Amino acid sequence: MLKQVNFFQWKSFKKADLYIDPLTVLIGTNASGKSNALDGLRFLNHAALGIDLASIFIGDTKLSGIRGGVEWSALQPFKCFTIQALVEGEEERTDYLYSISIETEPIVQLFAESLVRIKKRANSDKNPYEIRLFQTESVTSEKPSITARLYNEKNGTPLAMRRSTSLLSQLLSSSATLRKEIALGVESVAKVLQNIFILDPIPSQMRGYTALTNQLLTDASNISGVLAALPEAHKLEIEQILAQYITELPERDIRRIWAEPVGKFKTDAMLYCEEVWLPNNEPTTIDARGMSDGTLRFLAILTALLTRPEHSQIVIEEIDNGLHPSRSHLLLKMLKELGSKRNVDVLATTHNPALLDELMPDFMPFVVVVHRDRQTGESQLTMLEDLANLPKLMSMGSLGKLATKGLLEDACA
Repeated sequence: MLKQVNFFQWKSFKKADLYIDPLTVLIGTNASGKSNALDGLRFLNHAALGIDLASIFIGDTKLSGIRGGVEWSALQPFKCFTIQALVEGEEERTDYLYSISIETEPIVQLFAESLVRIKKRANSDKNPYEIRLFQTESVTSEKPSITARLYNEKNGTPLAMRRSTSLLSQLLSSSATLRKEIALGVESVAKVLQNIFILDPIPSQMRGYTALTNQLLTDASNISGVLAALPEAHKLEIEQILAQYITELPERDIRRIWAEPVGKFKTDAMLYCEEVWLPNNEPTTIDARGMSDGTLRFLAILTALLTRPEHSQIVIEEIDNGLHPSRSHLLLKMLKELGSKRNVDVLATTHNPALLDELMPDFMPFVVVVHRDRQTGESQLTMLEDLANLPKLMSMGSLGKLATKGLLEDACA
């Protein structure tokens, strides 16, 4: 699992550490840097997938670029940024620290990259045993390749590699035989980073017919195709869970929700639900075209939690967008229960005072305040529970009230 992400000269962050929990909630005013933190995870995901580094920012026919493009990827006036990821390894008491640095001028290209295995000793967490599995040599802008030194218990085996994609992805797909330690580290880190899923549901795109598939798209436009393609037993199980949570929404009384193949060849699918407007009336069947935006967004989050691989990281901006404030408790309950059951972590942002109030006190350790330093303008990340005057603040009102009045940002100053 992903344990921590460190930003250096990334967008509005000069230096900041983001600790990842089973549920991590970022709160803060507009332009505080919440989206920039999420974009950092998006970058790690795309880099691990082997996407061309320039395309990650600029975009192409199949990929939308990162907000701000290349020009705003590094904190001004710097021309290079670094993002690190601390990943829990598959072996007991083993973590990996992955670091990637990108030069943004004169062209977007790899500047440095490394992977360190951190193995804790049997009886102590202090002084862990570290192995640098690979590390790049220093390089100048005009050089088209970069040399990586792969661990060999000596000075490292040199290997010339491209600067247009991450070394992590190149080593993962390499036909060369890697040492066991290197192969395991690369595979472990790549798997975690590739399983970061950026969910941005767009209800207007979720109302049509979609092809059967086993891969949910980031905008959840193919939710019906994902649900309809499940094996029958698994499909019935998930439909029961969907109904369990969706019936608690403060809309019509939704009794059942499902997706099924349609058309002559049964290769497309549509999402349906049964709802009741008045007591004792027969349920009415409607399809996704008649469902509300809030219902569809809620279903998208549910479907991601239920269908993404175990040990995945789901990232959702404005997670409660379109959801009635009275159901903030239901949303948190769903994230906690399903995330724990399936070992799926969620990182989300919110502005909603109702949701913020529901976070206290059980979820307080998982709340991060994103704010700007008043002297430098740089974004910073502060754990809510680390605020020295938090007890005094909470005596002044609920978390939602404090956030609405901007008191949390004042406390971080």
